[in-house]
Amino acid sequence: MNQIIYKMKKQLYFLCVLLVSAISVIAQDAPLWMRYPAISPDGKTIVFSFGGDLYTVPSSGGEARILTIHSAYDYMPVWSKDGQSIAFASNRYGNFDVFLIPATGGKTTRVTYHSASDYPTDFTPDSKQVIFTSSRLDAAGNQQFPSRALSELYQVSVAGGRVKQILTTPAIAARFNKDGTKLVFQDWKGYESSWRKHHTSSVTRDIWMCDLSSKEYRKISSFDGEELNPVFSLNENEIFYLSEEKGSFNIFKMNIDNPSEKNQVTTFEKHPVRFLSASNADVLCFGFDGEIYTMPTGGEPQKVNVSMSMEDRFNIEKIIPIKGSIRDMAVSPNGKEVAVIVRGEVFVSSIKEGTSKRITNTPEQERGLKFSPDGRSLLYAAERNGSWNLYQSSLGREEEKYFFNSTLLKEETILATNKETFQPAYSPDGKELAFLEERTALKVINLKSKKVREIVSGDKNYSYADGDQYYTWSPDSKWFLVNFLPAKRWVDEVGLVSAEGGKEIINLTQSGFGDYSPKWGMKGEMMYWESDRDGKKNRGGWGSQLDVYGMFLTQDAWDKFTMPKEEYDLMKEEEKEKEDDGKDKKSDKKDKKKKDKIKPLVFDLDDIENRKVRLTIHSSGLSDALVSGDGEKLYYLAKTEKGYDLWQTGLKSKETKILCKGVSKGRAKLVADKNWKNLFVLADGKISKIELDKATKKDISINAEMILNEELERAYLYEHIWRQVKKKFYVEDLHNVDWDNLKKEYARFLPYISNNYDYAEMLSELLG
Repeated sequence: MNQIIYKMKKQLYFLCVLLVSAISVIAQDAPLWMRYPAISPDGKTIVFSFGGDLYTVPSSGGEARILTIHSAYDYMPVWSKDGQSIAFASNRYGNFDVFLIPATGGKTTRVTYHSASDYPTDFTPDSKQVIFTSSRLDAAGNQQFPSRALSELYQVSVAGGRVKQILTTPAIAARFNKDGTKLVFQDWKGYESSWRKHHTSSVTRDIWMCDLSSKEYRKISSFDGEELNPVFSLNENEIFYLSEEKGSFNIFKMNIDNPSEKNQVTTFEKHPVRFLSASNADVLCFGFDGEIYTMPTGGEPQKVNVSMSMEDRFNIEKIIPIKGSIRDMAVSPNGKEVAVIVRGEVFVSSIKEGTSKRITNTPEQERGLKFSPDGRSLLYAAERNGSWNLYQSSLGREEEKYFFNSTLLKEETILATNKETFQPAYSPDGKELAFLEERTALKVINLKSKKVREIVSGDKNYSYADGDQYYTWSPDSKWFLVNFLPAKRWVDEVGLVSAEGGKEIINLTQSGFGDYSPKWGMKGEMMYWESDRDGKKNRGGWGSQLDVYGMFLTQDAWDKFTMPKEEYDLMKEEEKEKEDDGKDKKSDKKDKKKKDKIKPLVFDLDDIENRKVRLTIHSSGLSDALVSGDGEKLYYLAKTEKGYDLWQTGLKSKETKILCKGVSKGRAKLVADKNWKNLFVLADGKISKIELDKATKKDISINAEMILNEELERAYLYEHIWRQVKKKFYVEDLHNVDWDNLKKEYARFLPYISNNYDYAEMLSELLG
């Protein structure tokens, strides 16, 4: 096992060539991913953000000096007009607030104290006030839709105190002219990513001028695409700004009074120019490709050579608890342990005591947990070696029965190809397993012969996101219930298909409404599913309500279901009496095995559309549903008020009641134990057990910690995200983007990134 982990870690490092060298050594010579550079008014010093701290460096280049040293994330520095202070945003108290620090270093001062995040953009001409954007409170007369994304512009004294609103409309990257009578800024109209490139739409940002005395606004940019980050020139008749008018983001210069009079100042290609600032002498400073540049008036861009001498500030590995962050679960057949996915790793815990054991230990993620029918193996998919493949961990000693206290585990590869394979599931007889290939094709592999056959071709579905496809084995291991898209119709239907392979899908629902998540009931004689044919309808992509429907695959099952309750109870009593007659103790075990053995299912599909019934008595926001093993009760999670409650409906009596309130805040997953005494609920990152007889809910304690290597995790996630785009973007050529080369270009930054803020921006630049 250790050798496998060691090899996987070596392979992961290979994802990015840069990771083979020590970060501390590289960072001393030429650090990358320096962000938010701003040049001082006198043009002599540049302040920038790196690794969540602020640094200063001479404009001519040289050794960078750390300015802020804090575990929080400090960024977006802005110089005061007198060059004595620097304002910046920091999340030292939760959300981002505005702080001040002397330009030469020293004690920081907090000047804003609001629960909204505040981001500084400039100082007033007298350096006594800081202006900043924040989503606090719109003016009542503002006609724009109130949203946290649509900020307002404020100012606050450098000594702190009362905040004053300057503009109620979004004014991003706002800058004053010399006498403070005008502001130039970029607008914000919608929810498009700040880092997206080359798009033209109704929400691309434009540059505006505001006369503060008259409160008159004037749009001074006219390009259909993005134009942003304006700064006044020395004579204030012109502005410098960033635009994509000629390809990638570059610096342009525009006459304020005659906006058509403009010219391109820089001609960088492929990557965008970011973070424009200017000194009092029109020396421009900006970021490009993770480095810092300056450009004097009439001159050429010059890279600022920066060096650093610093010790790594963070441990590569840290210990974190796994409570409250569970993403998937599987309950063992004996009902005594539960397997979970936490941060992409597999753990198994004792349900009774919470004793836990880590099963996998890789930087990559595992998902799609399933116990084998005998409970001695765990099946999952893992994204290793550049592809999703199927793996199985098994108990290594015959005398050991449980994963949570096992001493020896054996992991084996079930299927490894260059095609994506995941969402695996054992057949109930344990002889085969099904999986999805390339997200939509349903296939089966025979565990003995290793032969693979196709059940449903990939053109029968479309995948929006991993895990959005659905299938389930029949109890006799010979059939599947699947969701699929009929030809020329973009609506989910429920289908029945043979596990032999090469057979057509039988459309069971044929409703034209959305039909989802079919499950087997009554030992395979019934199927039930969720449908939006009743209740509130989908308008604009969300909001429809669901019901649970049942369909009976044999006439006998339908007759029993529709039988009056009194007659049904008498029939059950007669069946029990027949079972008890002539039974002796010696034959008990033999009879039980015979009873538990599943016979091959035989379906009566003639007239099946008339053997369909709505099982829920009210439409609702439905999360999950299960029909009890005896087919007499329906349990479902429905959202009718604030959160999801567990409801119970007697399918004979039609009595419906809330069995357990407040089961979850968000959507949840239900799993029943083998004897239908308990339901297990995965919700809100935790697992609960509900005793059905007592209608009581108890959280399952999972007592475990994990060692997390964030450096390896970020490298893996980079590969994962890059491959997701390549596999799933809606056009194969990605609009002629050289995606393979961009992977290499942005991978260079990984060794210099030690926090998720920088990581998110780097990924946004790549994805943009």
